[in-house]
Amino acid sequence: MLNLKVDIDKESGFCFGVVYAIDMAEEILDEQGYLYCLGDIVHNDEEVARLKAKGLRIINHEALEDLHDEKVLIRAHGEAPETYRLAVENNIQLIDASCPVVLKLQNRIKNTHDANEPILIYGKHGHAEVIGLHGQTENKALVFQDIAELDGVELPKKFSLYSQTTKSTANFYKIKEELLSRGYEVKANDTICRQVSNRDKDLPAFASNYDKIIFVSGKKSSNGKVLFEVCRKTNANTYFISSVEEIDPEIFKENDTVGIAGATSTPMWLMEDVKKALEIL
Repeated sequence: MLNLKVDIDKESGFCFGVVYAIDMAEEILDEQGYLYCLGDIVHNDEEVARLKAKGLRIINHEALEDLHDEKVLIRAHGEAPETYRLAVENNIQLIDASCPVVLKLQNRIKNTHDANEPILIYGKHGHAEVIGLHGQTENKALVFQDIAELDGVELPKKFSLYSQTTKSTANFYKIKEELLSRGYEVKANDTICRQVSNRDKDLPAFASNYDKIIFVSGKKSSNGKVLFEVCRKTNANTYFISSVEEIDPEIFKENDTVGIAGATSTPMWLMEDVKKALEIL
């Protein structure tokens, strides 16, 4: 045996928005044995598989159009207004597990602007949350995920800037300052979830304490990709895995100290399984 000393980062694991959505789903699954969910309930294949085994049925927006007289869960990412209109037409009962932070942002975008006020949204193209935010503007907002996308784009002189809730706070303010330096009048709205963004500050201290870091995350998780890089900047011996099966015993030496960290979409049970697997190497 390698006699590895293994610890799990206590701050890792589901954010409260994901916990809320999964608790709501499990309650209904226990009652009726199945439940439709619009998109993956969380960007973690292992957790999705666990809930599918309990009866969760993942559908997309096209399938929703053909569904009638059922219950459908809206995940923490939130949805655009069109989803709610369709639900009324199809007699669908929406179980709305939208994260309160996302809902607050949606309402702010929808209700605190003049109809013609230009809006820019800093977020990942195609991300569920961003699609929902874009929908609040009747899809008129300009979405970008990198400041370079705005090079050569003719922007209005004055606009409001919003962000996907899981983006980096530092990057958001860098973008704000860059746009100001280009002569634009920017009303910047910091709408980033601090439970997520504060992980950027906590993780380096954790990662610096170990010989190796195993970062556990779903491959679809934007948050996971960002936090993995945060760990790797501090500790070059950081390795990304999505399941226990992806552990490579060859990277470890006898008596290594190993830290396990994860995204806000990584279930604690999965990190605990990784810990058990490492301890018997």
